[in-house]
Parts: sequence; C-alpha cells; structure tokens
Amino acid sequence: MLRAIGVLFLALIVWMVVATAGHRLMFVVWPAYAEATPLFSFTLAMKVFRLSLGAVSTLAAAAVARRLSAAPWLPVALGCLLVALFVPQHYFLWSRFPVWYHVTFLASLIPLTVLGARIVPVRQAGTSA
Repeated sequence: MLRAIGVLFLALIVWMVVATAGHRLMFVVWPAYAEATPLFSFTLAMKVFRLSLGAVSTLAAAAVARRLSAAPWLPVALGCLLVALFVPQHYFLWSRFPVWYHVTFLASLIPLTVLGARIVPVRQAGTSA
C-alpha cells in the first residue's frame, strides 16, 4: 500500500514534467503560442494543443504508475487526485476559457488515467524492469 501511494506521487511528478516539457517546447516551435500565454489569448488551435498536452501528460503518468504498481485502485485514484488538483485552478481561470474547454479537460482525467494504465503491462513481482 505504501509503495502504491509513493507511485501515485511519482505519477503526479511525471504529469508535471511531461506537461512542462511540452509547454516549453511549444514556446520554441510556436512563437505565437509563447506570445499568447501570458494573456491567455489562445486561438482554438492553441486550446486544442493545451488539451492534447494534458491528455498526453495524463496517459504518461498513468502508464508509469501502472508499470510500477499493480494496485487496481491506482488509475482511478490518480484520476481523482488530478481532478482535485485541477478544479481549483479551473475555477480561477473560468472566465479565461470557454466552458467546453474546462469540461473537456476535467471530464477526461479519470477516463484517460484508466486508459493510460491499460497501455502498458504491469510489472510482475520478481521480474526485471
């Protein structure tokens, strides 16, 4: 149980690293995105990119979590934890994005963690990773 909780926190770190790396990479390859970020003046394409980056981050975090722990509750717990962490942020950003953006992001977190956990095999005890 303690290992699974540690993996849960590691998965959150993976989420942040993937999201931050993708965000910073877009600053380099898409200058208009870098200009739009401080003012949250994103185009539709930029919003779709941000949602896609969130999805990739969620899938990666869930895949890492599943690879490191076979706890059956872990994917849903990760999804719930992500929802709990992002609801306050989306509350404060509510007026800066359309409703569909908030709903899409928040509603996708739990299903994407379940899906992400299914894309990699669980490491069996006694096998090398």
